[in-house]
Amino acid sequence: MQQEDIEICVNISDVRRNIDSIDREIVALIAKRGAYVKQAAHFKLTTLDVEAPKRVEQVIEKVTTLAHSTGANIDVVQAVWRAMIHSFIEAEKKEFYEKSVN
Repeated sequence: MQQEDIEICVNISDVRRNIDSIDREIVALIAKRGAYVKQAAHFKLTTLDVEAPKRVEQVIEKVTTLAHSTGANIDVVQAVWRAMIHSFIEAEKKEFYEKSVN
């Protein structure tokens, strides 16, 4: 992240306004990611395909590299992505199950 990309805040309200704006963007991106996860369930044959532990580690490696290159806190990025991936896997399992019973 370039310092020029960050607004210099003069009070806590400025900080919160910027964080709220970022949160809106993050939620929209999570929704978009979720739509692709939902589609992915239709291409998988087993629950092991849904869990995809190798793919999970590939994604963690990828975001760790991105975190490093952007100056993001690597521990936070890894924790957030592991929690997000876990939640998406659970949602995908439900989608997978619904596909298999229909």
